[in-house]
Amino acid sequence: MKFVCLDCERAYRLEERRNPFVCDCGGLLEVRQDYRGLDGERLKLEFDNRLADRMSSWASGVWRYKELIAPELPDAYITSRYEGNTGLYPSATLAEFAGVRGLMLKAQSENPSGSFKDNGMAVAVSYGRSLGYRRFTCTSTGNTSSSLAMYAAWAGCSSYVFLPKHHISMNKVLQTLAYGAQVISFEGTYDDGIRFSELHSEQLGLYVCNSINPFRIEGQKSIVFEIAQQLRWQMPDWIVVPGGALSNATALGKGLYELKELGMIDKLPRVAVVQAEGASPFHQMVAQGDAQLKPVRNPYTRATAMNIGNPPSWKKALQYAIKYTKGVTVSVTDEEIMLAKDRIDRSGIGCEPASAASVAGLKKLAAAGIIDKECTAVCLLTGHILKDTEAIEALYKGTLAPSEAAPSVLHTPDLTLDEVRRFITEL
Repeated sequence: MKFVCLDCERAYRLEERRNPFVCDCGGLLEVRQDYRGLDGERLKLEFDNRLADRMSSWASGVWRYKELIAPELPDAYITSRYEGNTGLYPSATLAEFAGVRGLMLKAQSENPSGSFKDNGMAVAVSYGRSLGYRRFTCTSTGNTSSSLAMYAAWAGCSSYVFLPKHHISMNKVLQTLAYGAQVISFEGTYDDGIRFSELHSEQLGLYVCNSINPFRIEGQKSIVFEIAQQLRWQMPDWIVVPGGALSNATALGKGLYELKELGMIDKLPRVAVVQAEGASPFHQMVAQGDAQLKPVRNPYTRATAMNIGNPPSWKKALQYAIKYTKGVTVSVTDEEIMLAKDRIDRSGIGCEPASAASVAGLKKLAAAGIIDKECTAVCLLTGHILKDTEAIEALYKGTLAPSEAAPSVLHTPDLTLDEVRRFITEL
């Protein structure tokens, strides 16, 4: 294993770049592994055998794939809450809503802290511990911080979270505090916090666990490994993912690249990255054919997890998710996101607003003919329905409700049979 700069291709030994994982040229680093000698078919059998384990690190939906994620990490440093192992649910109703032949929902909301961040954070914290760190940090709009706080607490370490004051979900902040994180709340944006971490984390003795940490990407690859294993290595036509910091899009593309190189899958799905209109610099860059991303200075979307104007992983996402898989991008309005959220919630699974962007984006791409109606797709649900209860309250009070999502609450001073009968009949 080694670090390689995505910009200049300079290689480093892992111990040469401990924190914050930036090349001398300023480019972000990624982990590259030598897979020579690995037998893809043998690995499939081994991964299947590990499904029977329920108490060791093999019971994790991340560490089950250790050979493809962190082969050189000593087992003593593995930090795990049996993350991963999330459901893959087919839904005919949502497929009809989105306008495609088949749709499955990968519910990363079933992770222990309630979001997809756990897949990557388990690996980042484990590697940080192996380097001797006891204090971990991130800048976050919510899900990253709650995941980091959980793993740091589980490992007996401390966490320090830089949190923008505005456009965040209080549920996620409270979860972060409950796990014992020390929170630094500041005026400014997510991007301001990232810049501060890059400049000062090493002198503060803090190990950065944002998506600039390449081990986060390695852990998040397990999401697509698990999708492949759940589908018996027969992949869908498309995988659709919300795009905020773009670590998930990067990890999906990188994981697909490695599965194909190892001969573990025959078919390469295309990746669709969905951003909210108010925070869509990556989509704008791809749609306009620009070579460089132009940050959005004051991003805003009700889907707070996507409220990022300068995604740090954009170059990696461009290479792996867009160029390698012949992927696409799309932006959706908050209204389209909330409509999709309403449908997902009512399907019996539920999600936070940012998660619903995947289904909203699939619907928009299918309507435009970019995704064929005969295609099959997996949409990632990145966060739990209770991550943002303010959005649920607003939706069913009508302040955020699309016209198709009528509130279903009867307010009555006295229960009467006629009132209840009318309410039931009108639903």
